[in-house]
Amino acid sequence: MNTDPEGRGYVEAARRANREALEAMGVAPFGYRFRRTHFAEDALNAYQDTMGDRGPEVTVAGRLVSWRSTGKTTFGHLEDRSGRVQLYFRRDTLGDAFQVVEHLDLDDHIGVTGPLFRTRTGEVTVRVEQLELLAKSLKPLPRGKVQQAEDGVHHFGGLTDPETRYRQRYADLAVHPETREVFVLRARLIRFLRRFLDDRGFLEVETPILQPLYGGASARPFVTHHNALDMPLYLRIADELYLKRLIVGGLERVYEIGHDFRNEGMDRTHNPEFTMLECYQAYADYTDMMDLVEAMVSGAVEECTGGLTLERHGVTLDFTPPWPRVSFVAGVEAQSGLDVRTASEVEMRERLIEAGVDREEAETYAGGKLLDEMFKRFLEHRVVQPTFVIDYPKALSPLAKVHRQDPALTERFELLIQGRELANAFSELNDPDDQRSRFEEQRQQQVAGDEEAQPYDQDYVRALEYGMPPTGGMGLGVDRLVMVIAGLDSIRDAILFPAMRKES
Repeated sequence: MNTDPEGRGYVEAARRANREALEAMGVAPFGYRFRRTHFAEDALNAYQDTMGDRGPEVTVAGRLVSWRSTGKTTFGHLEDRSGRVQLYFRRDTLGDAFQVVEHLDLDDHIGVTGPLFRTRTGEVTVRVEQLELLAKSLKPLPRGKVQQAEDGVHHFGGLTDPETRYRQRYADLAVHPETREVFVLRARLIRFLRRFLDDRGFLEVETPILQPLYGGASARPFVTHHNALDMPLYLRIADELYLKRLIVGGLERVYEIGHDFRNEGMDRTHNPEFTMLECYQAYADYTDMMDLVEAMVSGAVEECTGGLTLERHGVTLDFTPPWPRVSFVAGVEAQSGLDVRTASEVEMRERLIEAGVDREEAETYAGGKLLDEMFKRFLEHRVVQPTFVIDYPKALSPLAKVHRQDPALTERFELLIQGRELANAFSELNDPDDQRSRFEEQRQQQVAGDEEAQPYDQDYVRALEYGMPPTGGMGLGVDRLVMVIAGLDSIRDAILFPAMRKES
């Protein structure tokens, strides 16, 4: 086994020399297939102490993650998706095949066959009788070093820079089992979400990602061009308007889990490509969607963690239903002293400036943008426990029905956890004339310079004119839910390949 006394250049040269030596021996450095009988965890469980020095024979395959040689014998550990198992190689057992062992490197993929036994130190081990090289590692993984001390395990070096971990996710996954566990949890969560909705009669559908007109949210789109049609197309910013077209068509409960794309800034809760779950239910309103979200998210937390409380960043989050419901207007007023329904824009700007917003920036806020900044500055970050913020101002909700008790508001809620929006839902606007008027207002905001205002979608208005029943709709950020359940600080930790700047 080669070591690294002079740096990575030496190591890579030595690994390529090992490859050449193996090829000269007639050993293919990259195999085609391999049949294994056990994963590492299954092999460990197959051995019983009553079996003595020759337990059941197993065939395992994986990556070499540790190695120590004493000449005629060699010990190593093989790692697969289930864990690790120790391997024991003896020259007198393998014969000429031991020459292959002498040219193995850390991180090589190998397959081995042999009986299980327990070493003097008590570790269940495979006594290797057959060996096959499956893939030669020509570049060492950045594992770093592990040191056991009285106060615990300490890690030194290795792949620690977050930017490198995101850019080289393949290496991050290979050397950090905890990273792999995040994405195992993510897959488990998505399976639960599908099962939850399927069991309630929702139909999973697919809607266009490339759209002739974007809509369903306030965001800037990514724009591309279709050569054959000679027209611009947009990557969808939301699934909403197409899913509601399906409600018009008689598919009364629909959902989609897919990627949306927004040409916006990046921070710890925003990535330009992200995963959303959107679902729509005919003959329901936003109170029904609150019940649905409450059951879905609390069920997901319990499914993935085994309980309804999570310790996150020094706070115990309690997902036990029912969750608090806080009025948008009352919540903002409690912290700012202003009722956003009756306060003037001048008063709201002055209050934002008093709260620390730059005056020049505050002067640019108007309409829905001003209300949104009031919400962010005075209420959003104060919400820690799972909480529904309900009844948003009309200017912030161009696709939601007017509130039954207050025409200045809409029947809309957002689910907030630790200051982050996790879900957004409406009693969906189904009056085509009202929707047309809202689109006109959005168009005026767009002309005034609001790049996130929604465009006028005439086809969607036409669909509503055919008649859409009362409908409750909801969008849930899957990546953000993964962040909450796994205790992650950045959305990039919840996405396998997040957006990155071009590598220099």
